[in-house]
Amino acid sequence: MRPAYFTPTDEGFVPGETARSWWVPGMIHGRLLGGLLARELEMAYGDPGFQFSRVTVDMFRNAPFEPVQVSSVVVRDGRRIRVTEATVTSSVGAVARASAVQLRRGQQPPSPVPTRTPAWDAPDPDTMRRSVTEFGDDPSRRRMWVQEKSPLVDGETLSPFVRVVLAADMASPLAHRSHDELEFINADYTLVLGRDPVGVHIGLESGGHASDDGVAVGHCTMHDTEGPIGYSMAVAVANVRAV
Repeated sequence: MRPAYFTPTDEGFVPGETARSWWVPGMIHGRLLGGLLARELEMAYGDPGFQFSRVTVDMFRNAPFEPVQVSSVVVRDGRRIRVTEATVTSSVGAVARASAVQLRRGQQPPSPVPTRTPAWDAPDPDTMRRSVTEFGDDPSRRRMWVQEKSPLVDGETLSPFVRVVLAADMASPLAHRSHDELEFINADYTLVLGRDPVGVHIGLESGGHASDDGVAVGHCTMHDTEGPIGYSMAVAVANVRAV
């Protein structure tokens, strides 16, 4: 097990070295903010009777490499639907926000849906050596298994929900990458779940990409080792490099 991404203190969540951004070393990696938001929402409002069925993570500002704080509020709490929001703040103000919809679990309808998403023919992730492994020969159908090697917060075990929210950020590089270059940086992503994942491996399979004038949208099907669990949609802007 690698060191945790964050350590909780009186100042908030202090980032460790593994939390540094791939893009700017002086910033916190954006996907980890999504993990902190999911952790807050689950700890504050998680309920065995409700399924986190939709989470949208907005990353609207770079987070400096410094302690961050997380807060949350209830937007609506009904008999069958619960809507909540969480925000990550730092010395520069709010840097990320998540909104979540929880739906009450109940009896599954008896009739099968004809267009049900099929299971994929992915290799067993336990036979692979790397924590993030891409496989398949079709470049338009990128697929990978993801396994977190670090705890999000020191002393805590990743929950299935936080694990899949962290993995959902990978939909952007999987759907938007051009050959070996990541040409787009995601500004937000939306994860929709039919059920929580089982096990420590999360699979993603790219399902589509559309872009024009430097704006891209793409989506991936999310899997665990038992089958499909939902989808992740990422919105991204062109990564324009200085000449």
